[in-house]
Amino acid sequence: MGWSFKVHGGVAAGLGAVLLVLAGLTWLPGALPPAKAGWLPALIAVLFFPIVISAVVRLFLARVDKSSAWQAFRCLPGRVQTGLAVLALSGVVMTFLGKGQEGNLQAVEVKDGRYFAFDTTPHARGTVELFSHEQYRAVLEADQRIMLTVSGVLFVGAAYAVLVAGELRRADRGVVSSK
Repeated sequence: MGWSFKVHGGVAAGLGAVLLVLAGLTWLPGALPPAKAGWLPALIAVLFFPIVISAVVRLFLARVDKSSAWQAFRCLPGRVQTGLAVLALSGVVMTFLGKGQEGNLQAVEVKDGRYFAFDTTPHARGTVELFSHEQYRAVLEADQRIMLTVSGVLFVGAAYAVLVAGELRRADRGVVSSK
């Protein structure tokens, strides 16, 4: 596998791991430092497009189907397989655990010193007022947790795609693996 595939996959997996750790930290008491900064979602978006879109393009150019992707994944070193699997599973678990915590409330905001959130309950959609700062913080942390977890899982998926494409490219060229 070429060095660019390894670097691309490593960066994507590293970013995914950092985002999943930050998502896990939202369950701890206290404020998450990046939560107060608006730069984190912007940074995720800026990094998302070149890393994930180029991973999809690399996967497409390698003409990967499901069976060849699985075979290429099995040819990766065991630690890489385990790392990607642990990251993906932890992201999926965190997504499902975080889904039902604050009901159907999301997108909190403060207007004139009062707290509001968007309620996504079927047949009752709309903005509702939150009556406590604690409820506001809980909804804010749940929003951050979902944003960080989904972004982390997408970066881990990009790492999987790049490493599989690189392994298939190596196999097509007939180069011996350097496990």
